[in-house]
Amino acid sequence: MLALQITSMKQFMNQLLATDIFDIFLLEEATIKTACTFQIDGTHQRNFYGDDDPASFPTGTHDFVGWKSMRPVVFGLIRGKHTPLQFKFVLHLAPEHVSSILSGGNASVTADQIKAFVLTVRYDGEKILLTTGTAFHTFLMDKEPDRLWDNALMKYLSKKEIACEIC
Repeated sequence: MLALQITSMKQFMNQLLATDIFDIFLLEEATIKTACTFQIDGTHQRNFYGDDDPASFPTGTHDFVGWKSMRPVVFGLIRGKHTPLQFKFVLHLAPEHVSSILSGGNASVTADQIKAFVLTVRYDGEKILLTTGTAFHTFLMDKEPDRLWDNALMKYLSKKEIACEIC
């Protein structure tokens, strides 16, 4: 697990809400506290679209909606004259990216054993913290996937020029 503090909040919020940098993630849940509290359950409701519109939902067997489709909704809830009091987003790296992260090391774990590489984005009214985690389908002793996910995220943030420091 890795904890990072964002050092340029305005730049980060622009990258999170107005660019495609985080579109490689799915949204598990969001809580946004402004004049009232908004809670979003990112569970994908496939029955909403029916069989007529398969392009409306993500490919594969994702349990959650893509950040790309929820980004405008979240942006609409956050933008305005006042800064939110708090927010929390729980994001999962899209499953199609898991294998490439695991291939970067000596993990004895396969992609099908990983439930999710998780990134939690939390604003407490003063600072934004990013926290990583790995969810497995079953208990595993191998901590290599955690290390690989932490390293991959740090590399990705650096490549996208997202300023942060380890807490």
